[in-house]
Formats: sequence, C-alpha cells, structure tokens
Amino acid sequence: MERITPLVLLVSLLIISASVVNQTRADICVDGLGTCENCDQRCKSKHGPSGHGDCDDRSTGVPMCRCHYQCEPPSLTSTPLNTCNGGAGLCSVNCPQKCCDINCALKFIGGSGMCLTLGNTSVCQCKYPC
Repeated sequence: MERITPLVLLVSLLIISASVVNQTRADICVDGLGTCENCDQRCKSKHGPSGHGDCDDRSTGVPMCRCHYQCEPPSLTSTPLNTCNGGAGLCSVNCPQKCCDINCALKFIGGSGMCLTLGNTSVCQCKYPC
C-alpha cells in the first residue's frame, strides 16, 4: 500500500501541472498574418505591444508570419469567455452579416462574426473563444 501513495501523489501533480499549462496556453491567440516580411512589427501594430510575431514554415513549406497575442478578458456585456479576434474577409451585398457570421463559425471553433465598416470597406470581424 505504501508504494501506491507516492504514485498517486505523482499522478496528481502531473494532472495539476498539465491543467496549469493548458490554462496558460488558452490565454494566447494566434493570428496568421501572411508573409514573414516585418512579421513582429506587423503583429505589434495589429495586436498591441504584447504581441509577438514569428515565422513558421513547418506546415506549408513557405515561411508564414504567426502573431501570438493575449486573449481579450471576458466582457460583462457579452461572453463570459476570453476571446480572440480574427477576420473572415469582406462583407458585401453577396456576403452580408449572416454570411459573415457563418464564415466565422466555419473558420473558428465557437466563432461568430459581425460586419464592421472602415471607410468605404466593410470587413468581417470574428470573435471566438481562446
């Protein structure tokens, strides 16, 4: 019986540390920014000074910029979850609000979208849980 107790303690510690690591990772969003040119600078411009851009060519063979940034904290007026932001193209007559919402749901797990007008362009802005 004495040998089982240290094993149970070890397994419990591993489970606790794994859940802490997962919570830490869950607070980070990743945004694909295309080519690697000025990756870190573009990441910081888009997501603030805490953003960090790096280039990864493992999945496509072509270096692509990935921007890592902090999730937005839960909002009292909307979702109780931390959220990430993403985009799903442009909104138009052919792709209005409902289309944007569907595109975000297809692109991001738990995603929803809304059309935002910036000047003469309407973009599809997505929010999804971290």
